[in-house]
Amino acid sequence: MNSEMLFTAALGLTGGWKVVGFKFSGEPQELNLWIDFEVGTRFAAPGSDVLCPVHDTENKSWRHLNFFQFATHLHARVPRVRKPDGKVVLVEVPWARPGSGFTLQLEALVMALAEHMPVSEIAEVFGVHDTKLWRAIKHYVERSHQAADWSKVRRVHVDETSIRRGHTYVTNFMDADTRQLLLMVEGNRADTFEAFAEALRQHGGAVDQIEAICMDMSPSFKSGAAKTFPNATVIFDAFHIMQAAGRALDATRKDLQRAGAAELKGGLWAIRGNQWTRTEEQLELRKALCKQYPKLGRAVNLRDMLQDVLAGDHLESLDWWCKRAKRSRLPHFQKLADTIRNHWHGIINYMITRISNGVMEAINGVLQLAKRIARGYRSLENFRAIAYLKAANLAPLIPKIPKIAPT
Repeated sequence: MNSEMLFTAALGLTGGWKVVGFKFSGEPQELNLWIDFEVGTRFAAPGSDVLCPVHDTENKSWRHLNFFQFATHLHARVPRVRKPDGKVVLVEVPWARPGSGFTLQLEALVMALAEHMPVSEIAEVFGVHDTKLWRAIKHYVERSHQAADWSKVRRVHVDETSIRRGHTYVTNFMDADTRQLLLMVEGNRADTFEAFAEALRQHGGAVDQIEAICMDMSPSFKSGAAKTFPNATVIFDAFHIMQAAGRALDATRKDLQRAGAAELKGGLWAIRGNQWTRTEEQLELRKALCKQYPKLGRAVNLRDMLQDVLAGDHLESLDWWCKRAKRSRLPHFQKLADTIRNHWHGIINYMITRISNGVMEAINGVLQLAKRIARGYRSLENFRAIAYLKAANLAPLIPKIPKIAPT
């Protein structure tokens, strides 16, 4: 067995294809393999099972997986065949996707690596420009995303996340039952719900199948959900309510400091957050500050009591908390009580269904971490492709290998 035969076996070539030559060149050295087909081989035209004779050929090249430490390139005379109707078309080779400059094996490895490392680093590994890799990644992700079936989606999470600095946001829609990221839409306006409704129809679903939408209390989201999904139950989950309570507590702390009524330097992280996330020293400091400054103590107690109310199943407790907050003489918590009253049904729906956006927040955290590691993305399309790759549970679709057989 000569070297050409060994390379033919290594590449898994069949159907009349074989390696006819190889050469090491350049610095650092690269391996170039030349592939050709046996004389008389017939090929099927794309989309056909009819084997046709070769009309002429075109020279093509592809980047392949490294052979050991050597970057490897494949070169081949790709046949053009004449179809029964007289049209001459280029055949599909079994080792590469039509129009791609990479082999299928390299693209498969790129897709696997893209889930765990920045595309720019993958480009450095293979010595190619990252824009070529992005084209391959977006091809597979978009094709797989388009094939997804949403006909069984009943409950969705909706939340926004930033794509770059300067208040540039995207809105994410997630299946609450499968925890699958469904759609990423540019912006955080009401019309993002219309975009989701259109995508839902394109994926085999219907607007009236959506039974519940869990989201934050932003006016644009409320407007979009009411207009586009009027029959869906709207849920405002505890995560965003407790965020609002945390802001009310922080605003009360700042008011005390600005008025010179309290010396709270060094106590910021002792006051913020849940008790079970604080150290013993922080809890002791929190207790001492609340005792020393009664107004701060009332604010901390209101925040903690609201968390207990939302964790329970006594709906009347929420009414009790709102009344207590209104009597607290703490303006920020009085405002929070009004906010809860204005979003009453959505919050009660949370206490009944226990559908929370916590999973969505976790996914947003994963996407933000990926963005930081990659030092940002040049376009929304790139960010969306990585988001779907990491969170949409999509299996990239590999093109069908064309039918090739010798005469």
